[in-house]
Amino acid sequence: MIQITALPAFTDNYIWLLQDHASKRCAVVDPGDAGPVQAWLTANPGWVLSDILITHHHHDHVGGVEQLKKATDATVYGPASERIPARDVALHDNDKVQVLGLDFDVYAVPGHTLGHIAYYHHGLLFCGDTLFAAGCGRLFEGTPEQMHASLSRLAALPEDTLVYCTHEYTLSNLKFAAAVEPGNPDTAERLAEVTRKRQAGIMTLPTTLALEKLTNPFLRTGETSVKQKADERTGTDNRAPSAVFAALRAWKDTF
Repeated sequence: MIQITALPAFTDNYIWLLQDHASKRCAVVDPGDAGPVQAWLTANPGWVLSDILITHHHHDHVGGVEQLKKATDATVYGPASERIPARDVALHDNDKVQVLGLDFDVYAVPGHTLGHIAYYHHGLLFCGDTLFAAGCGRLFEGTPEQMHASLSRLAALPEDTLVYCTHEYTLSNLKFAAAVEPGNPDTAERLAEVTRKRQAGIMTLPTTLALEKLTNPFLRTGETSVKQKADERTGTDNRAPSAVFAALRAWKDTF
């Protein structure tokens, strides 16, 4: 069995640590800072960092890669079309990689960045800054159409999939979700629960795709209530779900 632990970094990042207890090997996802990973390895002697998975090129996801690479024999995986420091294996859409004995499918999910990728093994999704709990990443490089397509692809995975994104943005995202769908009881319930968790200093991840489909407005662009609110905001009839998404993302950027 693989154990997954969050190593907090910076103000709101999580570096995901995957542990295979049988082999004492571990892997990390998006180590923007080498410090938390090295501290864990020091506190857990006998463990070997064998793999580093990168979703995209932003510094808060790759800043610790070179330092970790120098200190270990870890293999660095990352998107082929982005500049990833110390990358050993360049990954394209629909590639497969084996990490700690698990087979991961690689999905191209452009939007936040153009080369962004996600890693999926049945039941587990490491999606960087594409899909967040109750939200999605800003469009720094891609188009609304690209991001909507990427989110739709992830939303088509099994509903019990655990979503390991890389920021603790859930509370602010749910406040926006409640503004989009003030009549959604699932969103209201989740907002109350997440508010309690954050006040107690408890993390809100991972989430599940089932929960996201009920409460994440960016996965609910086909819902009449969401479309109506987007139309209200833009004063137009946003007929395509991608147009609804674009209206929501523009609103969230200034929320």
